[in-house]
Amino acid sequence: MGKKIYKSINKNYENSCDGFVCKVCGKFVKQLNNGGKQRNHCPYCLTSIHVDNNKGDRQSSCKGIMEPISVWVKRNGEWAIIHRCKTCGKLSANRIAFDDNSLKLISLAMKPISSIPFPIERIIE
Repeated sequence: MGKKIYKSINKNYENSCDGFVCKVCGKFVKQLNNGGKQRNHCPYCLTSIHVDNNKGDRQSSCKGIMEPISVWVKRNGEWAIIHRCKTCGKLSANRIAFDDNSLKLISLAMKPISSIPFPIERIIE
């Protein structure tokens, strides 16, 4: 992929989200075909970029890496990924997409279970 195409793809990420190259895993991410107007995270590594001050405005100057730290299950049963910006610490929630990596989503959901903050023996008490 040439430099000109790469820059064009990344510009689209900040504007219309036609496709982009993930800054973390380096994979090309296609435009969403259904389930939303804009792609807001990489379906392979679930990472996002801090581009919004307010949902969908693409006005943030931070542009930090938004790491996936957890999942949230909404009242209607829909899952969302909780992201935290590695640069400024902002938290945001993004709806999952139909093509997101299922194993990575399950791994995020299981993270609290695998890191219990107290001795397991206390569960019996």
